[in-house]
Amino acid sequence: MRWQSGRRSDNVLDRRGISLGRGGAIGGAGVVVALIAALLGAPQSVVRSLRGGGEVTETESGRVPSAAENEAAEFVKVVVGSTEDVWTDVFPRQVRRPYEPPRLVLFTEAVQSACGITGAAVGPFYCPLDSRVYLDLSFFRELDQRFGAPGDFAQAYVIAHEIGHHVQNLLGISDMVRDQRSRLPPAPSNQVSVATELQADCFAGVWAYHANHSGQVIEPGDAEEGLRGASAIGDDRLQREARGRVVPESFTHGSSAQRVQWFKSGMASGRMADCDTFARLDGARL
Repeated sequence: MRWQSGRRSDNVLDRRGISLGRGGAIGGAGVVVALIAALLGAPQSVVRSLRGGGEVTETESGRVPSAAENEAAEFVKVVVGSTEDVWTDVFPRQVRRPYEPPRLVLFTEAVQSACGITGAAVGPFYCPLDSRVYLDLSFFRELDQRFGAPGDFAQAYVIAHEIGHHVQNLLGISDMVRDQRSRLPPAPSNQVSVATELQADCFAGVWAYHANHSGQVIEPGDAEEGLRGASAIGDDRLQREARGRVVPESFTHGSSAQRVQWFKSGMASGRMADCDTFARLDGARL
């Protein structure tokens, strides 16, 4: 990606130097809140966030980010800036309403959002309650070393996917999904979750289409990196790695093939209307 000269977003909050505590440490007694990773479908991607059990405290960690980490933070600002430029143009033209950009919060190890306290193991996630994307930069290293999806555009795809969840929130889809899933048994509820995640993949593809046509950041070969990223974090691949077998009825994010298919769909046309995953998946209609 040609990102170094790109516009930096002002909507990135850097909280990498903040440590959280509750009663001396995160992890004390409390009500366990299960948060599903935005991208990871395997059991280890489910992080337990604790509510209650004492007031949350924030302290300066004193940790100084490395030069590589600071460069990664600059990269994030450029990608977020690109999503702002694309969606500010595309959203009003295609759905006839203004686009309201989210904020992205960089954190280290754990962060407090309106959705609870979340550890870095959850991966990047979007909290619809405060309209913010949360990202620990260590996930980029995991994307490369664990999932075999190196490259800056694979990282950009991850960010664009989470911004896709924000687009869903603006459209009212997030509220409908929460309502629908609260009334369904596990298997159909999981199917609705899969449709939600695949639509965010498709919206990431819509961003890629328009970013590519603007000619500002995307270079030859970038699309292949994004497709590798989508394929690397499919539920089937993650379950096979974690359990040694695949259980399709427990999918929450979609198979590798599905994630690639829907990212390619958005990237092929740039049309939000081509991202109706709910109409295309059995049992996932809203």
